[in-house]
Amino acid sequence: MATFQTGRLLARRYRLIDRIGAGGMSVIWRARDEVLDRVVAVKVLAPSLAADARFRDMVREEARSAAQLDHPHVTAVHDYGETVAPDGSITSFVVMELLSGEELEHLLTQGPLPWPAAVETGAQVAEALAAAHRLGIVHRDVTPANVMMTGTGAKVLDFGIATRVGTPDDDEDGGTFGTPAYVAPERLDGAPAQPATDVYSLGVLLFETLTGQPPYPAETWEQLGAALADCPEPTLDGVPGLPAPVADICLRCLARDPRRRPTAHRVAAVLRDQLLPADPQAATMLAPTMTLPALTSPPPADPAPPAGPAANPAPEAARTPAAAPGRRRTVTLAAVGVTVVAAAALLAPALTPERPAGPQGLPTAGPAQPSPAEPQVTGQPATTPPAGPTAPPPTGGARPPAAGQADAAERVDGLIDAGLTEGQIREDVGVDLRNLLRNAVAATGEDEVTAAVDRLRGKIDERRREGSISPGYARQLDAAAAELVAGQT
Repeated sequence: MATFQTGRLLARRYRLIDRIGAGGMSVIWRARDEVLDRVVAVKVLAPSLAADARFRDMVREEARSAAQLDHPHVTAVHDYGETVAPDGSITSFVVMELLSGEELEHLLTQGPLPWPAAVETGAQVAEALAAAHRLGIVHRDVTPANVMMTGTGAKVLDFGIATRVGTPDDDEDGGTFGTPAYVAPERLDGAPAQPATDVYSLGVLLFETLTGQPPYPAETWEQLGAALADCPEPTLDGVPGLPAPVADICLRCLARDPRRRPTAHRVAAVLRDQLLPADPQAATMLAPTMTLPALTSPPPADPAPPAGPAANPAPEAARTPAAAPGRRRTVTLAAVGVTVVAAAALLAPALTPERPAGPQGLPTAGPAQPSPAEPQVTGQPATTPPAGPTAPPPTGGARPPAAGQADAAERVDGLIDAGLTEGQIREDVGVDLRNLLRNAVAATGEDEVTAAVDRLRGKIDERRREGSISPGYARQLDAAAAELVAGQT
């Protein structure tokens, strides 16, 4: 450590101020960026590892992975550099935003969080992971120690062992990276890195924030194997007031079979749905129609027929913008002497989370517009409807999909999400297929449903022939789409 002291200048730019943390692989310094005149955090590879090119490569890959993620719940990475000591040794470092807050791990030493706080934290971490998975990045070490609680919400830290989807999930010696109690069972068998492994860790983290301990406590790989073999199935029955959908999605994250786990995006959507009702104003704004009572005044002494439509002085005095992820949406309305009808129906797309928990919430009329939101999710259908009143049927008489059709739509949607994540379906094609899926779910009558499904299947075949969907995914999508017709009754 003698070569890294207070006052040292790295890369002729970052002046070290003081040490603020240390781990097994790195030391964290507070430093000043003398070019941009700001205080940053500099993560320096530990001296004991600096001579190993493999660990220097890991630091560089961490910087590359995290730098791709521009997300409010992921720690921002500003720079990567290497410094050469007088003896010729090279040390890698990453420059990150300096966070002020408390590690979730330390916070949990005081006991579990109240369920709304735990759900809020879980939703924020899930949103961060969903953003990473969309780019094909698997974190592989989602733990309370790698989540910082700040004034702006949770921040996911340390992409030091992150990797790409599909890469071998062990090191050169065959060992497993990560923290045992948070590692998915399939990782013990060396399965390739997949988003589902992060979702398992997310489930462990959510379980621990709700109960105060992980579902399978373990400090070594041997202890983890024994816990998975001997411990009873985890339950959240003892958490006071916990909504059933939260317990359900958490336990689905902990499924032994990775194919049964929802995606991180789905987890975030379900958790967000359980938080929205906590804000009465936001829940009201999600209603399809809303009437604000007009203030009545005494009738005039000499009533006369109105000369024309009444003026609309100020139908909406103030409306907050859509809240950033991690904060509840709050909408303030002031209405004086007016009645506002259907205002919320027009605003709901901007205020509602990216997509509801299941295909029951697919729009009931017209094709959806492409959205920058992350491709939707896999997993089982939601057990409860999304929070807030549901939209009324459109004039075309569309009805909610039958249970069998909803299951089939969920499978199609999940396959699209998996194909996008694995690069087997092109991004624009995913949007196209989802629009057609929405139309099929919104259709009424057997003939209309059949025609809509035929259009979806035709598009799948067309995209397969042009090479924008892999043959394997095309076959699975076609089979799942066919079930939309069989499941409509």
